[in-house]
Amino acid sequence: MNDKSLTGKIAVVTGARRGIGRAVALALAGAGADVVISDVVTDDGLLGEVGKEIKKMGRQCSALKTDISQLADVENLMQQAVKKFKKIDILANIAGVWIPGQNLVDTTEANWDTVIDVNLKGTWYCCKAAASIMGEKGGGSIVNLSSQVGLNPGKGGGAYSISKAGIIMMTRQLALELADKHIRVNAIAPGIVKTDFNKNIWKDAENALKLGGMVPLGRLAEAEDIARAALFLAGDESSYITGTVMPVDGGWHV
Repeated sequence: MNDKSLTGKIAVVTGARRGIGRAVALALAGAGADVVISDVVTDDGLLGEVGKEIKKMGRQCSALKTDISQLADVENLMQQAVKKFKKIDILANIAGVWIPGQNLVDTTEANWDTVIDVNLKGTWYCCKAAASIMGEKGGGSIVNLSSQVGLNPGKGGGAYSISKAGIIMMTRQLALELADKHIRVNAIAPGIVKTDFNKNIWKDAENALKLGGMVPLGRLAEAEDIARAALFLAGDESSYITGTVMPVDGGWHV
């Protein structure tokens, strides 16, 4: 994660304040990229701390408050990235929301709209805005964050499962449509990752042990496990890979 293979590249990472987004932003910076980080929450200082960590690596970084469910916010994010760095080479769509314990038939319209607007429409907004810039600059790589519940239904997944399944098809469709512009589009499908996002699942030690026992590799994922996959898909080492959904789940899917 510190091989400098992304030197000279410009990356945009959404949802970079904590968890997987933070790990991805640091991984890309560790490989030499300058990074624009964003999150819908900025007043707790966490996004700023990520920016400081990136700058300590000797990389440039800008941090912007962005609600990816709002097209104007997304367009501003991409415009600010181009204004500062002149291009966008990598987009990592990590921002997302989950409302725990929501079976699909019990999900309210308000909850459905929130999850779909952020996870699915927000990812589309980001892909759409970044792809137009990448196409003009000679290409790029987009990495979307799906989930194992986007591949297989999960109890309590509700609208979240639908949104993550939609991201998979969006990834494949965009990979097909953007290939002639030299833009690759891939997705990662993690299992349970030990972040604040889903700590209600794994924070109980007994439950975490039980869940880890269901994974062939014997443990739940850390955010850095997902970041390493994102780093691979973002860089030139995966230059012949597009339209792929990569499970990063310790073998849970099998």
